[in-house]
Amino acid sequence: MPKAHIIGLGKSGNAAARLLKVQGWEVTVSDRNTSESLQRQCQPLIDEGIAVKLGESFDPHSAPDLVVVSPGVPWDLPVLEAARSLGIETVGEMELAWRNLRDVPWVGITGTNGKTTTTALTAQIFEVAGLKAPACGNIGNAACELALQRQQNPSMALDWVIAEISSFQIESSTQLAPKIGLWTTFTPDHLNRHYTLENYYEIKASLMDRSEVQIFNGDDPYLRRTAGDRWPDARWTSVKGYGDLLGDRTRGVYIEEDWVMYDGEAIAPVDSLKMVGDHNRQNLLMAVAAAKLAGIDKDAIAKGIATFPGVPHRLEEVSTWMGIRWINDSKATNYDAAEVGLAAVEAPVILIAGGEAKAGDDTRWIEAIHQKAATVLLIGSAAEPFARRLKESQYHNIEIVETLENAIPRAAELASQLKAKAVLLSPACASFDQYRSFEHRGDRFRELCLELMG
Repeated sequence: MPKAHIIGLGKSGNAAARLLKVQGWEVTVSDRNTSESLQRQCQPLIDEGIAVKLGESFDPHSAPDLVVVSPGVPWDLPVLEAARSLGIETVGEMELAWRNLRDVPWVGITGTNGKTTTTALTAQIFEVAGLKAPACGNIGNAACELALQRQQNPSMALDWVIAEISSFQIESSTQLAPKIGLWTTFTPDHLNRHYTLENYYEIKASLMDRSEVQIFNGDDPYLRRTAGDRWPDARWTSVKGYGDLLGDRTRGVYIEEDWVMYDGEAIAPVDSLKMVGDHNRQNLLMAVAAAKLAGIDKDAIAKGIATFPGVPHRLEEVSTWMGIRWINDSKATNYDAAEVGLAAVEAPVILIAGGEAKAGDDTRWIEAIHQKAATVLLIGSAAEPFARRLKESQYHNIEIVETLENAIPRAAELASQLKAKAVLLSPACASFDQYRSFEHRGDRFRELCLELMG
């Protein structure tokens, strides 16, 4: 019986382990952590005959035939380098899913920001068109969970796979080749893992190199400058109109007189999308481009857009209370995403920011704070450095409140005093100093808001 070792227990590792077990592998899962959440996941796996080792690191000399790495595990860990030097096949969870689902066409969606909304909207349009095209990867199920469902039910219909794919997943998935590849945005992020902007770019570019057809955000300055020559046959999008398209304009998607247009054909009014901001209009254009390339007719596309409810944790309006909008933008885990969040909300705003800080350029985010924020409430480990940085920029309406539990009632006090239009959680940070994930953080924000409102 071949042996497989899964590194990292969580949604992805769990799905990969169960998939390989069903396929006849002897499976071991290890995770260096021992949290209560991980401990709760152990017993169902053990009941299925999967060995689980918490608080332990992978030993490459245990001689498995295959190592599968969860997305949160750095690809250049010394133990993984050692495994590869020993000739042990080492792949990411997304690559394992691809091997099991490569007979189905994939839409692969990557980018620094905008991935989740674009993925969810694309999946919605495909579903309205009558296609079985579930979203997976960083959104919805792990990709291996989808492969497991199909393994257990071979007659399961599957027309497309709509996958949100992070740089971590691309890095460990060297064969993954979507039929349609989308690149939403590109700004500095994850540099603590990828080290240089060039390396981060090339990781994402490798997915587009392997994609049969490419779609690019033509309003992203970095992509506009770098991608045109490398992918001359790509499709481009622009919220600025037909005249701003790159490449072959007859194959572009753009906005004209408040309509989404594809090669001169009016697809849907822009305001049928219930999400605000130019960044969401750009996400809309990319989803329409993917749908058209997949052969979906414009009526289904228009209906999919009109019925799209939005994405949790990305400018999600929790409630309106005393005339003030309470908005959950917990998915804004870097400066660029947080700047976009501020730009989309009417001023004046009470901003809740902070968490586990990331490397990146905060200049435009701080400019947006000066323009939009009546005050900034800071939480998490980034609170002190953020406060110093804001004061250096001559912004002084700052309070360090440490936790969301303190931030919500304080925001309620200040909102009426400052005549704020909105209270916005848009952290510009990862969540791992205080929460399991950005979803956990956003859920807690929502809970606290609803408790406050009775």
